[in-house]
Amino acid sequence: MKVLEHSHPLELVDLQPPKNEDEWEKDSDENEDDDDLIEDEFRRPCNRCHQDITVYNRYYYKCTIDSCDFLLHKFCAELPERLTHISHQHPLILRKGYEIALNECNNCQSQIKPNEACYSCEEGWSRCYVIDVKCAVDAEKKSIHHPSHPHLLVCAVSKPILCHCSACGKEHKGTFYHCTTCSNFTVHSDCAFLPKKLLIQEATNNAFYHSHPLTISYSFPRTDQEAKYWPRCRVCNLEFGSRVHYLWIYKCEKCMYYVHLDCGTSRREPFMSIMTSEGTGKTIKNFKDADYPDLLNLPLPDQTCSILKHLFFKEIGPTSSEFKEVKLQHISHPHELILVNTQCVDTSGATSSKGKSYMCHDPMKKIELLCNGCVRPITDMPFYKCANEDESCNFALHEWCTRLPTSIENHPGHPQHTLVLLPNARHMFFSVFRCKVCDLPCNGFAYCCHQCNYNVDVSCGFIPEKITHKAHPNHLLSRVETSSLHKECRMCRRVSYYDARGSILAFSCSICDDFWIHSSCALLLPETIMHKYDKHPMSLSYFPIENHKSEYFCEICEREFNPHCSFYHCHKCVQSVHSACAPLILRCETDTQYWYENSIYMFVNVKFGNIHKTPGHPHRLIFTQGKADDGDCSNCDRYFRKRLRYEMIFKCLKCKYAIHYECCKRLENP
Repeated sequence: MKVLEHSHPLELVDLQPPKNEDEWEKDSDENEDDDDLIEDEFRRPCNRCHQDITVYNRYYYKCTIDSCDFLLHKFCAELPERLTHISHQHPLILRKGYEIALNECNNCQSQIKPNEACYSCEEGWSRCYVIDVKCAVDAEKKSIHHPSHPHLLVCAVSKPILCHCSACGKEHKGTFYHCTTCSNFTVHSDCAFLPKKLLIQEATNNAFYHSHPLTISYSFPRTDQEAKYWPRCRVCNLEFGSRVHYLWIYKCEKCMYYVHLDCGTSRREPFMSIMTSEGTGKTIKNFKDADYPDLLNLPLPDQTCSILKHLFFKEIGPTSSEFKEVKLQHISHPHELILVNTQCVDTSGATSSKGKSYMCHDPMKKIELLCNGCVRPITDMPFYKCANEDESCNFALHEWCTRLPTSIENHPGHPQHTLVLLPNARHMFFSVFRCKVCDLPCNGFAYCCHQCNYNVDVSCGFIPEKITHKAHPNHLLSRVETSSLHKECRMCRRVSYYDARGSILAFSCSICDDFWIHSSCALLLPETIMHKYDKHPMSLSYFPIENHKSEYFCEICEREFNPHCSFYHCHKCVQSVHSACAPLILRCETDTQYWYENSIYMFVNVKFGNIHKTPGHPHRLIFTQGKADDGDCSNCDRYFRKRLRYEMIFKCLKCKYAIHYECCKRLENP
């Protein structure tokens, strides 16, 4: 093509050329090694209208001579030689500026240079009326080729209107581009010209942080959301929704980081507080430390900590008199207990006066030692151990569990009656009861109300009224009943409903209506753990790990898991485990339930290993958790529930006899 004001021929350029599969692969986020923010939008001035040529114009003409920097919009280059314009009654002719007598545009009063193209009146020989190219093509510039849509988009109404935007899903007031082919596609001008890449902290006054640029995506299909475990917006924590998958988002595929269009670009505080983990968002602290001197900050640092240790160990503290061998007769055990302590640095073992060696709980060495009171691991000394020489007695207690109060008044889950401490829940077969607070089975000590058959484990007996948690930093979380909630726990992503067993206590943010967590998720998951499968401490994560280039598989159960639920991760070895699998010392010893989506191991409050003699079998049975090779129940007539895997069972060590806990209970009480 040749134009009036330029001597060289011009060639057409497409700014949105279709890409083949190889080019898409090169541009994918996973293959990018350099994550610097790049400006990929073409922006050059047109030599006729002097307005920018952008990717949304799609086509433009450029000079075929490389050394010549002459460019035109496609519609500017293809202007007709004769034009009828609404601003003048006569036809207008395309001429150069030096061919006309007037050198000022009658429409915008801008100067017309001699070599510039313009339109002048055909009748008055350039003295009657003159307009520059910019004013002549304003109507043409109201159409764009947008990469989000296959058809041309037109701005038919230049005045602001109130309309629904197909990009962000919100109703705006302003100028809109709509498709003349698809009647239901309309995009607000602000959304239409959003950058293809942005750093979220620059777009949100640094209120949110992510180290990589976010790329705009013109849809989030249901299949993609399902493959990514239905992620939520990292700014507002709301779902993207399977029914509105056509809405645009900003995303970082490397880190599974997704935000709504308006959340990623808004420079205002969201209507609800930040739902991101520490370091990825900023919240304003809504309390004073001085007002809550005994506030429990969660998660607890590591496996050696518990709420009972937090409450009772600090009352006395370590003194020289405590590290003497002490014998104790506790109501929870028929045998005498001996205090096991050590003066040496190595806490992996100790020796009593009789020269007997005891070992603490150590998952790295495959040693399990659980407290019979709180059923938490005994990881350091001093602790109490049964003094009986009978090796089959594995009774042990934390030192602080021997000093638990004998009763609790005004428990939040049962304030009408006093709860009494019992070493074994009454009328419960093999002392196994279901805690009314965390809803987990337990065979440790219990605080009980016999009148109402209300039992809670000793840790849940002291559930605090208020806490803080790193899953929701800087905001106080208050204790609530889940009977009034039908929301998703931030850590395990499950919804708890009120049932016949009663209300279960949880923690909720009074400011952020959409944030709450189960009490068990808050209290039972420490910040770091040690496990045999990794030589480094593994940290509790609340979101997918940055730069994680593969799917997430648990190193213990070897199954894929949802990284939007809480899990443990080693950043050095790039290994992860389910939080529910974390307490398991050996995969071959214990089996985890792969479809069990709780973040808590189902039997974390159950101490296995005790021996039982049932009338249904001549040999002694051991209390344990069923594994795949345990097969079916030897006494069960339930076709669909005969298998023993994932259940509490009793099995014989001499033969293949094994039965469900419930079946054994019926044999004892026919």
